[in-house]
Amino acid sequence: MGVLRGPPTANGMPGAHHIEARVFKDVFPRFRTMRGYHVGRKAGWDCHGLPVELAVEKELGFTDKQDIEAYGIAEFNAKCRDSVTRHTDAFTELTTRMGYWVDLDDAYRTMDPEYIESVWWSLKEIFNKGLLVQDYRVAPWCPRDQTGLSDHELAQGYETVVDPSVYVRFPLTSGPLAGRAALLVWTTTPGRWCPTRPSPPTPRSPTSSRPRALKAPSSSSSPSRCSPRPSARAGRPPVRPSPAPRWNAGRINVRSSSWSSRSPPTTW
Repeated sequence: MGVLRGPPTANGMPGAHHIEARVFKDVFPRFRTMRGYHVGRKAGWDCHGLPVELAVEKELGFTDKQDIEAYGIAEFNAKCRDSVTRHTDAFTELTTRMGYWVDLDDAYRTMDPEYIESVWWSLKEIFNKGLLVQDYRVAPWCPRDQTGLSDHELAQGYETVVDPSVYVRFPLTSGPLAGRAALLVWTTTPGRWCPTRPSPPTPRSPTSSRPRALKAPSSSSSPSRCSPRPSARAGRPPVRPSPAPRWNAGRINVRSSSWSSRSPPTTW
């Protein structure tokens, strides 16, 4: 029987929590060894994870993902690889002083190709046995580094940040409230405003007086400067269908003062 213990990340100095964890990881294999079993005990170093990247970002003075891309992803990865072996000597000394039985001379590293390939092999075997399930889950997201977070990474602390947003006023150009009402829309993604366009109320919404259908735009109308882009999901698996709308679909024409007044009505 062999034991691959959860390895520490050596980009920081060992602390009391490392001693506590190693005591528990040492008790059970030691007990089985004293009962006459052969227990292989291999040391290792964890070289992955967002905390490693955050530590290097702090050293380099980076504030967001764009700084990493400007610095160079390959150069940034090299910095991360150097950081995760920075304090291996301190961990080795701690292990010896504790009397922790583990092979430090032949330690594995999670960034070695052999280890990574073994993880993918294990995942493939689990998939082939039908034990891997694909489903949906709610996961925390880091807007700063644009990546998902584990529970451990999320527990490192929250931070209050300012997220830029804009309010846009769209005067109604047709219908019973044309010239007398407008739509006030709030968005946190103004950079993607043109390809997505706002969703106005449908004819039976509380903000409309009565149903009214508008004529579809003619082929001779000038194209909008914010025409929707082709679907980015071409060739991808279908997603779950959206729930049916509460109101009947209709057509309404809206425009902003910053857009071309010659834009054709939008069909919704």
